[in-house]
Amino acid sequence: MRRIHLLTHRHRTPSTNRTMGLILAFNAGAINAGGFLVLHQYTSHMTGFASQFADGLVLGNARLVLNAAGAILAFVAGAAVTAVLVNWARQHRLRTVYAPPLLLEALLLLPFGVLGSASTLSWMTPFALPITVLLLSFVMGLQNAVVSKTSGGSIRTTHMTGNITDFGMELGKLLYWNRHRSDLTQPVRHDRSRLRNAGGLIGMFVIGGSVGALGFKYVGYVCVVPFAALLLALAVPPLYRELRGQA
Repeated sequence: MRRIHLLTHRHRTPSTNRTMGLILAFNAGAINAGGFLVLHQYTSHMTGFASQFADGLVLGNARLVLNAAGAILAFVAGAAVTAVLVNWARQHRLRTVYAPPLLLEALLLLPFGVLGSASTLSWMTPFALPITVLLLSFVMGLQNAVVSKTSGGSIRTTHMTGNITDFGMELGKLLYWNRHRSDLTQPVRHDRSRLRNAGGLIGMFVIGGSVGALGFKYVGYVCVVPFAALLLALAVPPLYRELRGQA
């Protein structure tokens, strides 16, 4: 229980940041890949949406522009809400400052999992996107901001571009041959911790994506409920413990 409490605590260590990153990378991979099967869009892929926005402007395709703008705005709104919740918790002297946004993410995923096939979650929005796409983009922005704040921007869980880049750079250093170096130059050394962290995040994202894809394919929307339960397990016990202590 203490380890769960520390994962959302305001005071961070490299180990708690790494553990939080691995758990949320699994969660993001599951939601992103699984959501693609039913929505046909990767809801955390903001680079793709930014390119789609530019393409829509050039091609004069209003639908492309609206789709991209809606997803980007939802992602930005999610990140902004995380900043509001974390700073609110800090100003109210809570120690588990990262629990509120994780709790909100879980509460948003639960109706998606329970009512995902219902017509209410397939409503079209002014952005020519179903509300489910905006909901999952918002959730991904919410989660990505949580891990970014906990790690000082060094860990990302909803997209793997930076992690794959870090992994490739450290792999290149590992394979570099130092035999013919000059005595005046430092040998090239890879950062084992950075290589391990990047590889772990990539691996957990892929594993989560596989689990999510299988879940959506064979079970349906309800497979999101265990992922929401995972977030509740991270957020509720430490938050309840702290609020009970204050009372």
